[in-house]
Amino acid sequence: MSQSVLKLSTSQINKMQQHYKPHLKDKTPPGAKFAAKLPSCSITAYQSGKVLFQGAQHEQEASKWGSPTENTTKKKGKPSPTSSSFAPPSSLYSTSHAGSDEAGTGDYFGPITVACAYVREDQIQALKQAGVKDSKDLKDPQIQQIARRIVEMEIPYSLVILHNEKYNVLQKKGWTQGKMKTMLHHNAYNKLAKKLDHEPEGWIIDQFAQPEVYKKHLKTENASLQSNAYFLMKAESYSIAVAVGSIIARSAFVKHMNKLSDQAGITLPKGASQRVDEAAAKLIHMKGQEELDKYAKVHFANTDKALKRFQQMKR
Repeated sequence: MSQSVLKLSTSQINKMQQHYKPHLKDKTPPGAKFAAKLPSCSITAYQSGKVLFQGAQHEQEASKWGSPTENTTKKKGKPSPTSSSFAPPSSLYSTSHAGSDEAGTGDYFGPITVACAYVREDQIQALKQAGVKDSKDLKDPQIQQIARRIVEMEIPYSLVILHNEKYNVLQKKGWTQGKMKTMLHHNAYNKLAKKLDHEPEGWIIDQFAQPEVYKKHLKTENASLQSNAYFLMKAESYSIAVAVGSIIARSAFVKHMNKLSDQAGITLPKGASQRVDEAAAKLIHMKGQEELDKYAKVHFANTDKALKRFQQMKR
């Protein structure tokens, strides 16, 4: 999405608000002073002094008030490898935005969980103080504790879970894990958007596939990419909203792994290591191979390794 960003004083923003009075929206995003909708573009002014211009003529409108601190108009021609047209503007990280991330994709046991969260600009610092950061840098007990704090802060989020039985059905139908993740992220954002009274200024997806591949997956299910979507690798290191999504997704994955362990009657290890092969062999011995569908992503190589171990156990 093309946009320009200005940093203005309170008096300038008050002047803008009066100027755009005929075009003001009834509802404003959290943390915003006002929002206006013009035929040529949309304008959102925040209490912090940042003013966001989005739409076809954002540059022209923004230039009436000053020189943009950030301009992300898409240029014609082939983008450079370091300048993707799908990359978010750096200004988005410090303003209100949504972000999504997933957990469980590399684990043999357990579901895939995807969470999408919306963080207001005025909540960013408090979330950092609560310990929100990339979930990969946190232990599971820390993740559970921070996830509870996120809930206490009433951060809007959505959670979508692909359980193992459904995962295995889709995989046998020819769905790649990339397509599964695409539809989970897509549905998580749509689910979150229904909880909000306005469309987020931007949605950052922790990139697991090239944007064009992501769009092709959507097209096969008669869906299309949202206009405010951006892709970024290691996005949880830049976006607090993605970091929140990462923690919520990981927390949900851990909870479901604990439930599956209780149902199995044994501790199901995370990951896809030799310990996982041993646990899977034990599960086959206890419940039968057909029961793996309820607990595992059975197309992983761990299944064949577990079956070999099971045969050894029988001798």
